[in-house]
Amino acid sequence: MDNNIIPLEVNHESSQPKYRQLVNSIVENIELGTIKYGQKLPSINQLSFDYYLSRDTVEKAYAALKRQGILHSVKGKGFYVSNSAPESSMKVLVVFNKLSAYKKVIYNALANTLGEKAQIDFFVYHGDFRMFERTINEHLEGYHYYVIMPHFTGDDHALFLKLIKKIKASKLIILDHLLEGIEEFHGAIFQDFKMDIYNAMQEGLALFRKYKKLILVFPEKVPYPYPKAIIEGFKNFCILNQFDFKVINEVPESSPIEKGAAYVVIEENDLVNLIKAIRTEELVLTKDVGILSYNDTALKEVLAEGVSVITTDFVRMGQLASDMILNQKSGRH
Repeated sequence: MDNNIIPLEVNHESSQPKYRQLVNSIVENIELGTIKYGQKLPSINQLSFDYYLSRDTVEKAYAALKRQGILHSVKGKGFYVSNSAPESSMKVLVVFNKLSAYKKVIYNALANTLGEKAQIDFFVYHGDFRMFERTINEHLEGYHYYVIMPHFTGDDHALFLKLIKKIKASKLIILDHLLEGIEEFHGAIFQDFKMDIYNAMQEGLALFRKYKKLILVFPEKVPYPYPKAIIEGFKNFCILNQFDFKVINEVPESSPIEKGAAYVVIEENDLVNLIKAIRTEELVLTKDVGILSYNDTALKEVLAEGVSVITTDFVRMGQLASDMILNQKSGRH
């Protein structure tokens, strides 16, 4: 057999034992179908020579695979694959920038669809690039897929693009936000923040015509910054349709409300303060003031009637990511 057909990965700079890397790489190839049931593997000498490994390392890896029932040996002939579906499940590293209501929906959809077919290791880097960098560097070995939610700006954006190249492109799935400069990946399921808000508002154009002014409440002083593309999409809609508009950073408690305006709100805290102010001033929602809330949550269902919501299908986002993993599908959505 020509062992070059099998793209085994052994990183001589890694702290992970080489025999364990060899085991993981062979198991991964079996799960992906690169190595077939009944296929003969390279001899210990051949594998040792081709990958600059000691005989002891290869022997230890083959022995571990035999104990797991993945390989069997035939005296005088060599080692063969005896199980095309190893007991070890696929391993997936999932890294989110934060935990919010809608990101929990994405994670639950991903985890529920994968079920017992994959083992998920889940990390949150809380918008801290150093924490993200440490997480990636400590988990570069032993995973079949990396599902990453990259929300970075400025210098962190450039550092991210450099770091992400350490992950093999065929294992990388980008979720929620496709940063400019990410060119090679297995799959990407992301929001187009600029066009999503523009298109959603365009669909509701007739409703917005009831108001003399549109106000976007775009939070600046938050731990997890939102993409500036949301502001671009909002402004483009207003300019194209000749609306008077402005962008503010927050709705403070007891803030006076502009009667005859429609507010586009992102943060739930701003939404709560806005509704409180409307009630205090005894204004009528949808008649005196309009509200369009960004991303749906259970809280918004009980806050007030008349709150319109624009949201992404986050369940579908998680399901598409799991489909890419389970069925080895690639693409952009």
